[in-house]
Amino acid sequence: MKHVYDDGGRAAAGYKGKAGDCVCRAVAIASGLPYRAVYEVLARETGNQRATKRAAKRSRSARNGVNVKRKWFKNYMQSLGFVWTPTMQIGSGCKVHLHDGELPTGRLVVSVSGHHTAVINGVIHDTYDPQRATIICENGVERIARRCVYGYWRQECETSRDITSPANKARFAKLSKTIGPI
Repeated sequence: MKHVYDDGGRAAAGYKGKAGDCVCRAVAIASGLPYRAVYEVLARETGNQRATKRAAKRSRSARNGVNVKRKWFKNYMQSLGFVWTPTMQIGSGCKVHLHDGELPTGRLVVSVSGHHTAVINGVIHDTYDPQRATIICENGVERIARRCVYGYWRQECETSRDITSPANKARFAKLSKTIGPI
């Protein structure tokens, strides 16, 4: 797949340095929303997460990752018009890879091992190329192993980059009621 360097608007929003903000970056790129707006929602909701037996209370930041398995995250993605498609089940093995022709067209937030990336019409938009291609030898036969896709969020409706446009005002008013202001 082709790769295009894209920080999702992080630098333009005034954020500096490296961060583990791949979820925020991927959502901003795929949705077309400003990085700061996405970051503020993800940070607020991450800070609101309660502590569990397996996870301590998190600070109000999306800089070091977001728990994408939480209900609030799924609701947020659905409110942006995204639909989740799992591509791997327990014990099924990898069926879809981060490779040309294996993902649908459109605006996607793709989940791979330890990372989320934006793919728009078959082009990866990220700060680095997350594809992996390793030559392995099994039973004397060489093959290329590629990075497995666990699933992806696909945007079912297009989003304008201008969140103040008349067409989007009602949609974002509804979104603000659902998860809070952007």
